[in-house]
Amino acid sequence: MEKLAQHIESLIFSAETPISKKEMVDCLTEAFGVKFNDAEIEEAIQALKDRYEDEAFSIEPLKIAGGYQFLTKGAYHNTIGIYLKQTMKKRLSRSALETLSIIAYKQPVIKSELERIRGVSCDYAIQKLLEKELVAILGRSEGPGRPLLYGTSEKFMDYFGLKSLEDLPKPKEFKEPSNQIGEQAPIEESVTLQDEPAADPTATTEEE
Repeated sequence: MEKLAQHIESLIFSAETPISKKEMVDCLTEAFGVKFNDAEIEEAIQALKDRYEDEAFSIEPLKIAGGYQFLTKGAYHNTIGIYLKQTMKKRLSRSALETLSIIAYKQPVIKSELERIRGVSCDYAIQKLLEKELVAILGRSEGPGRPLLYGTSEKFMDYFGLKSLEDLPKPKEFKEPSNQIGEQAPIEESVTLQDEPAADPTATTEEE
């Protein structure tokens, strides 16, 4: 099909979240009445990638969170980071960040396990993370009372630029300065609470 790459480009640009190849195919099939195969889609996506490699572009189409999205190139991250700090005042609180990190490494995890690791109630932090759609309810545990199980969401993958959970830093990397990255865009207002001891998201706790 003529200009298939441009149609895919428009879909990636318009999508609010990473768009998968299946979603592209479903949309294009309905729009043109033609079933596109995987090879055609891959070829068109590769053509886009090749074009956006040019230094004239500050963005590029990247595979992330199971789909494709336009993201800025690394050379411009510092400028964007400064802009986001200047224009956005809300950020994840320390409590929410600790809770999110434990969920990311321990998922699926129940609230009582989160609270054993952190040593404090996690009700407020979980509520805020659910509101921000960074975590999701994955079901219920088979343990007593069948408590809710929490895990990270697709938005979490998108926000932190992860293709999969395998891309999360390993525990030994936390102490290596070379593995630190710039501050993420602030997304939740901090609450005024007394600082709590930092929790180790990879800590082992007792079984239920």
